[in-house]
Amino acid sequence: MLFAALLAAAPAMAQPRSDAGEIRLGQTMPYSGPLSMLSGVGKAEVAYFKSLNEEQGGINGRKVTLLSLDDGYSPPKTMEGTRQLVERDNVLAIVNTIGTPTNRAIHRYLNQKKVPQLLILSGASAWNDPKAYPWTMMGMIAYDTEGAVYARHILQSMPNARIAVLRQNDDFGKDYVEGFRHALGPKASQIVSEVTYETTDPTVDSQVIQLRASNADAFFIAATGKHATQAMRKAAELGWKPQIYLPVGSSSVPGVLRPAGADAAKGVVTAANAKSPGDPSWDDDAGMKAYLAWAKKWVPELNPNDSFVSAGYSYGMIVADLLRRCGNDVSRDSLMKQAASLKGYTTPLTLPGVTLDTSPTDYRPYKALRLQQFDGAGFKLIGGIIRE
Repeated sequence: MLFAALLAAAPAMAQPRSDAGEIRLGQTMPYSGPLSMLSGVGKAEVAYFKSLNEEQGGINGRKVTLLSLDDGYSPPKTMEGTRQLVERDNVLAIVNTIGTPTNRAIHRYLNQKKVPQLLILSGASAWNDPKAYPWTMMGMIAYDTEGAVYARHILQSMPNARIAVLRQNDDFGKDYVEGFRHALGPKASQIVSEVTYETTDPTVDSQVIQLRASNADAFFIAATGKHATQAMRKAAELGWKPQIYLPVGSSSVPGVLRPAGADAAKGVVTAANAKSPGDPSWDDDAGMKAYLAWAKKWVPELNPNDSFVSAGYSYGMIVADLLRRCGNDVSRDSLMKQAASLKGYTTPLTLPGVTLDTSPTDYRPYKALRLQQFDGAGFKLIGGIIRE
């Protein structure tokens, strides 16, 4: 499957060019496979650049083409698609590719080719290594930082809790749980059960049954997509009602929480650095109104309250702004220079008090977040800004 912000025929080029009226970007997305519910990011970002081209004439007079290929969340397919985008389609950069194993499959290749791997949708600690991998920059809060925030919330709200952990058996799950465990400190012994699953597992029912036997009071689900949904649903079916914590990337109401059932997901705590579409507290917010109007016009087939859709819109805005800042020097070097010099940057959907900040020695854009809790219909913010 191929989504393109602008379907324009162009001759193959040995090097990326932006002086012929076009800027080419590329990405791979899980449009199929076990994490296809995340594909709203790619669909919305493609639509964002289409709207930018048609309503604003592109960027600095150049149309922007975002080539978005299906990788099915399969690392070999990610590599195949990325190689095609770089070597055949001559993209300027790879932007916002989803996933830790998928990005791991391509990051050495892209650094060898000196192609920006920009604002990738993975918070693995490996992506903040500008000395060894200067062309790779994460686009999320670091997983270990986020995991630590959940642990601190448990220590504050239920200090004697017995804790169960379900984690994806890869760098995604490991980073989350390492940060979580480290923040618990001497109370890490309160983790009474920890079980892993593979992304290829059809369900996590057996894992949840095993965790239920621990009688834990808190349940950290370091899982994505359908597996996060299954874990919440199975816990409810078993009559197990611990305080559940979910990663920010698994907090989509229509994509992850609602399919689990309102009762199963009610009370879930997760992190946030962006306004949650569908939350009535943002009904009068200018940025939210603009987003909803945009979504109605440009992606009417998608659910505007899906946080993956709003994320695609926001990431499109960020990438577009970085390209604008490049001015007439729309080169790979210039793009990375701009990406590594963000100071106090926000989008219309960024939570108040949260900014994107980067430097040549620190590629983590988000260093602040807030916690939010699902009330059965939408999220409500709890507490104040939490800074690293």
